[in-house]
Amino acid sequence: MAIENSIIVPAYHEKLNIRPLTTRVFAALGNEDSKKTEIIFVDDNSKDGSVEEVQTLQKEGYNVSIIVRTAERGLSSAVLRGFVESNGEYLVCMDADLQHPPESIPDFLKTLRNHPFVIGTRYAAGVGIDKDWPLYRRVISGGARLLALPLTSVSDPMSGYFGLHKKYLINAKQVDAQGFKIALELLAKLPLPKDQTVGEFPYSFGVRTEGESKLSSKVMIQYLAQLKDLYVYKFTWSTIIGFFLIFSILIMTFILELLKGYHASKN
Repeated sequence: MAIENSIIVPAYHEKLNIRPLTTRVFAALGNEDSKKTEIIFVDDNSKDGSVEEVQTLQKEGYNVSIIVRTAERGLSSAVLRGFVESNGEYLVCMDADLQHPPESIPDFLKTLRNHPFVIGTRYAAGVGIDKDWPLYRRVISGGARLLALPLTSVSDPMSGYFGLHKKYLINAKQVDAQGFKIALELLAKLPLPKDQTVGEFPYSFGVRTEGESKLSSKVMIQYLAQLKDLYVYKFTWSTIIGFFLIFSILIMTFILELLKGYHASKN
């Protein structure tokens, strides 16, 4: 049976999450849809046993593979590498850390068949972010989201859980593989049909149980550099300066409100 769905999972030191992610995705899909789906891990030369873990899963009959990169590094380029080497028409990117619920994959794929691009959102009725997610991560995520809003109308442009039809990726131009948030990059630059909307898929964001977060000051600087490039790509300099001033005020207000709420909860 031909592969229709390709799930790309960028990974670095994620050996402990490979098995639960794989088994939970295929269990959620069921027998028929599993035959039409592949999972591709793109590993930045972790040397932590990830390759051997994937090989064991292959022997158990799971349609899973791993690409090990030795020269390249970075989240966006890993995702694009997986997309290019995939066999399916419907492409999905999800994190290896299980914060994107594997059980949601069947419904996500159904949504993707009705939209050219689908973004997973944590900002919809009935879903949200796990209460144990640290405050500083909420502040960083919220501020980054505010800065990205002029570039796209979706509610969660920072999401790492997204999907698209491969045909639109093939026709894309000027996609920067070095940007940190590849979904935002693609939303800003893909030639998506103007008569179709970007779909939003609500999901509840969990907390990492194994491995370590990749967030660092270097990553945040990379994100700001990516934002600068995307603003230049889409707007004039006068518009960019106006956006910068307005959003600087908004972000400061947002941070102050969060800190006030944090201190109030402690008293």
